[in-house]
Amino acid sequence: MVGLQSSAVAESSPYLTATADAYDAVAELYADLARDSLDRLPLDRAIVAAFAELVRAAGPRPVAEAGCGPGYMTAHLRDLGLDAFGVDLSPAMIDIARKDYPDLRFEVGSMGAFDVADGELGGLLSWYSVIHVPPPELPPYLAEFRRVLAPGGYLLLGFFESEGGPVLQFDHKVTSAYRWPIDDLADLLRKEEFVEVGRMLREPLEGERFRRGHLLMRRQAATS
Repeated sequence: MVGLQSSAVAESSPYLTATADAYDAVAELYADLARDSLDRLPLDRAIVAAFAELVRAAGPRPVAEAGCGPGYMTAHLRDLGLDAFGVDLSPAMIDIARKDYPDLRFEVGSMGAFDVADGELGGLLSWYSVIHVPPPELPPYLAEFRRVLAPGGYLLLGFFESEGGPVLQFDHKVTSAYRWPIDDLADLLRKEEFVEVGRMLREPLEGERFRRGHLLMRRQAATS
């Protein structure tokens, strides 16, 4: 089971309840729009496929999706051969995920505190979930990603990229969100003992507003 957020994250993150409430309010609409969203995104599918291949090659460990929403990406990971489960703040989103994908495990909780042992996971996907974390509060989440991943485990982040500018808040349709410079996110992850495997930037498609960033990282063993 993936538990609720730790007290340390909760105390420093008053936005969590607002984020959950905002997604609860639009859960059905969001799920309807998201279910087939990967169909028109070949580059996005490609980097997720590379992530899955690397995780499979590293050994039979479970994979978590942090901020899984209605579960379509968790199901995609399952279809790529991974033992995947999902966690999300929004109870309404989790209800939809459980209904749509009854063979998969979904739990209400925070990506700031997974109820798994240190080093238990072979992979972790954060697909446009860190975008809602206020920038000063992001490092503890990345530290949690490092904690739950096995040495050599893989992390894939999807996010809105700031196109050479600083971190920018923008008018996300659901709730407050941020666009990140890809180099700044990579630097934060390096401080948490991740090394970069690869990155993918793509320009916005018709109907999209912003460039999309993707970072594929590998957790290194802690240095003594």
